[in-house]
Amino acid sequence: MIMKMAYGKKQIELNLSDSNLLQVVEPPPTSNAIKGSEVLENAFASPVSTKTLREIIHEKQAANAVIVVNDITRPTPYNLILPPLLSEMEGAGIAAENITLLVALGIHRPHTDEENRMIFGDAICSKYCIENHNCDENLVSLGYLSNGMELVINKTAADADLLITTGLVNLHYFAGYSGGRKSILPGVAGRKLIEINHKMMSDERACLGNYSSNPVSDIMIEAARRAGVDYIINVVTAGKNEILYAAAGDVYDAWMSCVKYCEKHNVVPIQHPADIVIAGCGGYPKDINMYQSQKALDSAALAVNNGGTIILVAECSEGLGEETFEEWISQACTVEDIINRFYNKFELGGHKAYAICRTLKKADIILVSSLSPSIVSDMFLQYAETVDDALRIAREKHGDNPSIIIMPEASKTGIKITNRE
Repeated sequence: MIMKMAYGKKQIELNLSDSNLLQVVEPPPTSNAIKGSEVLENAFASPVSTKTLREIIHEKQAANAVIVVNDITRPTPYNLILPPLLSEMEGAGIAAENITLLVALGIHRPHTDEENRMIFGDAICSKYCIENHNCDENLVSLGYLSNGMELVINKTAADADLLITTGLVNLHYFAGYSGGRKSILPGVAGRKLIEINHKMMSDERACLGNYSSNPVSDIMIEAARRAGVDYIINVVTAGKNEILYAAAGDVYDAWMSCVKYCEKHNVVPIQHPADIVIAGCGGYPKDINMYQSQKALDSAALAVNNGGTIILVAECSEGLGEETFEEWISQACTVEDIINRFYNKFELGGHKAYAICRTLKKADIILVSSLSPSIVSDMFLQYAETVDDALRIAREKHGDNPSIIIMPEASKTGIKITNRE
């Protein structure tokens, strides 16, 4: 069997024997009978659990607004989302110069002007103010959450007459699903709050696809409510950012509408785990660095046998991607060093090193990437230049006829095992 897998901005070929292949695990091909613009139009016209955006603006007598937008690591079809949203806001009386697009960076690096133009387009960049969130500056406290965390968020967002969030709903390795409330926490939150929230990922309920009694998600929801989010527009996409589903309205109910759609379409049944799982990230920008590429490992870990091997295909053109993550990797001598460090003194960024090591407790990981062999080795992973090389290494462990599962976009794919022994 020959198939292609995204790697950075290109495609690479996989050539496997059909006799070894248990399954190609990916959501079923889905295509809308209507265009993405019409999907959005329907969502705007029928908001979930709120009045229409225009009615909200008039009731609040909003003179200014902040729209929280995703950063470059979360490819979102803003070419379709923003024009009708901005048009509606201006039609309701908010002047363009009083609308700010706030990039929800969490702890990520700021966007460059070039990246903003690539994501939002020249017309929007020239007409509207675009602000990069900084988790250490321009913050304000909104009091305390129910678990004692101080709710510190971006002051521009907190001061807005009208606060709108936009997002992409997909599986998330410890928040259950992305989108919705994540635009506020971690998107535009302060560093300490993000760190405390992320530390809760060690709770067994904080896992891929779980939104029920997930402590990480529950606090995110509370934070978004307390921040005063007035309206959201979230989408579910496939392929080349094709919009399959959209929901607008209440920060929780509209998000849950998208979650239910994802749950129905993106969780794929398999009969048995495999000896080897070949996991892709979906190409650039999802594999822009190891910090982002790690997200594919949690889905792959569900599909691999205990003691199996995951082959992660991720270009990582920008290296590891985060300073604290790099520091934890470089300073550790063993997997246990990182796991113990996570529990003894949590640091944001280090949580990614912990997540990788958590997967390593179940399976070996071979990384096919542009990273140097020494950097790969520092992460306690095995280096391979190509997928063929990785398969040769894996077969040395599992023999000539291992069972194999391929997950072309592992981070977007949930797993449900139907035949547990």
